[in-house]
Amino acid sequence: MNRLILSRATLALMFALSASAAIPTTSLAAKKPVPAHELVVPQVTYHTFDIDGTKVFYREAGPADAPVVLLLHGFPTSSHMFRNLIPILADKYHVIAPDYPGFGQSDAPDHTKFEYTFQHYADIVDGLLAKLDVKEYAMYVMDYGAPVGYRLALKHPDRVSALIVQNGNAYEEGLKEFWDPIKAYWRNDTPENRQALMVLFKPETTKFQYTDGMSDIAHIDPDNWGHDQALLDRPGNNDIQLDLFHDYGTNVPLYPKFQEFFREKKPPTLIVWGKNDKIFPAEGASPYLRDLPHAEMHLLDTGHFALEDKLPEMAPLIHDFLDRKLSRN
Repeated sequence: MNRLILSRATLALMFALSASAAIPTTSLAAKKPVPAHELVVPQVTYHTFDIDGTKVFYREAGPADAPVVLLLHGFPTSSHMFRNLIPILADKYHVIAPDYPGFGQSDAPDHTKFEYTFQHYADIVDGLLAKLDVKEYAMYVMDYGAPVGYRLALKHPDRVSALIVQNGNAYEEGLKEFWDPIKAYWRNDTPENRQALMVLFKPETTKFQYTDGMSDIAHIDPDNWGHDQALLDRPGNNDIQLDLFHDYGTNVPLYPKFQEFFREKKPPTLIVWGKNDKIFPAEGASPYLRDLPHAEMHLLDTGHFALEDKLPEMAPLIHDFLDRKLSRN
């Protein structure tokens, strides 16, 4: 019971500090205020490891001996997208959130000297986990994090203890109109098709990813697109991202293998999906139920970066899911 009270208290404190919308009354209203001396605020720490000659940055929090939750970010952001969720989960879980090379605080080697592919990213995350001696983990996958995480799952299918899927695709139904110019680039890697994707790095596009489809724009911190745009604008970064857009096409032929992993290993799965997302629309969420019929699915009235808009709704769902599926004696 004490552990449950501390978890709820941590949730309440983090939501208050982030000035987010109120937590639904069904989760906390019945709880009496916890004395300030009983509140526990997990400390987030920031580290780097050299993985095959590349500096990889990661955020870490929570008890070292607790079940591991691996947070895998999307484009164009970094582990920064999980900054509010990490302390909420870290009351009971060992949370690890890396930045891929070319993103966030990790190194961004020249694209002519470094292989910017999703398989390389999966191998690098695998190398980081090996350095940290992590043998089992639940994965939160979003956007680019889905193919990184699912490739990691193909390498080590028995290490995945659970999945949390948020706007991360594994089915062709989820690649709608937004992807048409990117598919053209997959089919024909010409300077013209490559140049056509430069619009995806413009400030208005970065802001669009955070604001389109959100239930309330007042929930969205403008620092998000300022943070991401500064990193996108680094010299040489456009070529890094264009290489990754092209390599994303190699994920699609692996979809059947990802789906086979779902069917064979049946990891406990929570789907929390922003249904208004034009990049990874809701059509990509429901197919998961074909292969994971017992998955818990919540289509939320929000957009691409759902955590920015719906943290007070998503955090209790995620924490409760982990409590039920990763419980410790």
